[in-house]
Amino acid sequence: MTPLRQRASWKALEDHYAKIKNIHLRQLFAENPKRGQEMAVEALGIYFDYSKNRVTAETIKLLLNLAEEADLRSRIDSMFKGEKINITENRAVLHVALRAPKDQQIFVDGENVVPKVHAVLDKMSQFADRVRNGDWKGHTGKRIRNVVNIGIGGSDLGPVMAYEALRHYSKRDMVFRFVSNIDGTDIAEATRDLDPEETLFIVSSKTFTTLETLTNARTARDWCLKKLKDDNAVAKHFVAVSTNASEVAKFGIDTANMFEFWDWVGGRYSYDSAIGLSLMIAIGPEHFREMLAGFHAMDEHFRTAPFDKNLPVLLGLIGIWYNNFFGAETVAILPYDHYLGRLSAYLQQLDMESNGKHVDLDGNVVDYQTGPIVWGTPGTNGQHAYYQLIHQGTKLIPCDFIGFCQTLNPIPPHHDLLMANFFAQTEALAFGKTADEVRADGVPDFQVPHRTFEGNHPTNTILLDRLTPEALGKLIALYEHKVFVQGTIWHINSFDQWGVELGKVLANRIIPELQAKDEPKLNHDSSTNTLIQRYRKLR
Repeated sequence: MTPLRQRASWKALEDHYAKIKNIHLRQLFAENPKRGQEMAVEALGIYFDYSKNRVTAETIKLLLNLAEEADLRSRIDSMFKGEKINITENRAVLHVALRAPKDQQIFVDGENVVPKVHAVLDKMSQFADRVRNGDWKGHTGKRIRNVVNIGIGGSDLGPVMAYEALRHYSKRDMVFRFVSNIDGTDIAEATRDLDPEETLFIVSSKTFTTLETLTNARTARDWCLKKLKDDNAVAKHFVAVSTNASEVAKFGIDTANMFEFWDWVGGRYSYDSAIGLSLMIAIGPEHFREMLAGFHAMDEHFRTAPFDKNLPVLLGLIGIWYNNFFGAETVAILPYDHYLGRLSAYLQQLDMESNGKHVDLDGNVVDYQTGPIVWGTPGTNGQHAYYQLIHQGTKLIPCDFIGFCQTLNPIPPHHDLLMANFFAQTEALAFGKTADEVRADGVPDFQVPHRTFEGNHPTNTILLDRLTPEALGKLIALYEHKVFVQGTIWHINSFDQWGVELGKVLANRIIPELQAKDEPKLNHDSSTNTLIQRYRKLR
């Protein structure tokens, strides 16, 4: 395959960038009064306005040519067919199967995996209903009132993000907490005010050997047994999301209460699998399945819609434009809904673990930027923190603004004020305020440079009707597929994560050195040796 920067579509974009890089959004909107309507796409109840980007119709056409030359359509088809596109691990990439309807067929190694998915979903639903209605009792006969999910990475970020996002739909007479950090403070604070007799732990680890997860799980086990004083209690207060039945049983969990998922599901794409068991208990099986329907609707849109009307494709290509031609290194995700407080953290892993790669699928070192740094917090909090840098700083930071026309908590005038800020920020970022406009406000001359806003800062606006389980599924799938689009353009593997392994390996070397009774012989660099010695002395 021709290297990316040598392709005709890439060179055409480079030439185009040289021509339009200094054109201001003020000019683009002045030249086309209908730009706001023409550069918008509506699908699946999502209104995507990309008009406040530094693009023209020609830009979009050239970006679509880039997608065609990258063979994006074929790559999409390969994923949905269950081909092993995760080449370094020889695995299919089929998170789309987790939300496929029962009558759909998706094959891996000749086997239709959809029946397995629905068997697990049915098992989850039955268990969730038993916990929610009080039929599942703890060891002493008390009903479960607290659920603590223990995981890390995708086994934590997804469930906690979705629980917070859908808290409005959750069972409010139950407590849901999430533990991931190996720092003992995390598990200590999560359990401090809970009663072991009323607490259920969900231990989420595919291999049931993950250091952080199993350390926290053992601590939770000790905490539980300190009061219950019977090893048999473990089976009533712990369940597992795993594939390692022997380790699950060794821990004391009844393997009948082990919920399966598969190696064709990446961790950061897994919260709609059994990894979402805590979420299903919180919001109920019906709402969980509504969320899956939202995921599937976006999957089908991505699979079938023409690229010029395809939400994930357009979102991904616009990101390529800023990342690779303007040299932007970050993207801010700015949801204007308090329930989406963990969305940006979730998307950090989804995007940065997927596309934080420096070699392509052929093992060649790339000579272009790949994945961006993803960050952000809900509005309007961010406006009083870092928006200053976006508006008047020296860095170009493309932003995705996510909002809802209807609030789940209608307390006048809150939502109108929130959305007024939502619309005002994209307008201010795009058009700014000229020195003449500042002077016209009667501002003293010495303040004019400080109160001038250059504008021309790009934003996408993603507007939905209401934050429902279905809407959340659509939104998350939108970003999943956006990441896939960008990985395809960059010709990288978005579905492995070897970069997380080295630190784990080195940590396992250091653990016995920290815990040794006698002073160990250290063979690290001089900095690491000194730090270990200082820690051992002062701990």
